[in-house]
Amino acid sequence: MGQQQLLLIVVGLIIVGIAIVVGTNVFFTNSVNAKRDNVISDLLHLASEAQRYYKTPKEMGGGSHGFTGWVIPKRLETNANGHFTVVLQDDNAVITGIGNEAVQGNDSVKVQMIVTGNSFTTNIIH
Repeated sequence: MGQQQLLLIVVGLIIVGIAIVVGTNVFFTNSVNAKRDNVISDLLHLASEAQRYYKTPKEMGGGSHGFTGWVIPKRLETNANGHFTVVLQDDNAVITGIGNEAVQGNDSVKVQMIVTGNSFTTNIIH
């Protein structure tokens, strides 16, 4: 083989190697984002449940403009996407979702949602 052919083979191998590395990184990033989006979706569902409790009068089993007494329903505490916990105060509820699968080493996706009577805020922790 001539020098030009060997050079083309080496350049081709380098391009293929770079393409594999870039493809792996893109796949990993999309995988983490998809897991995070799934946890956020579940948190939104729980936030709407908490707000419903907040707005329901005590006589009808609600919080009467307070979150005290609300609990995450047992069937929603853990699912295929993660595990969810809540810390209550009278004027807000902080719901934390931790993904089931480790995305890097032992770290999992972790998202926190602060729920008030009329709004909610999402904080991405990891």
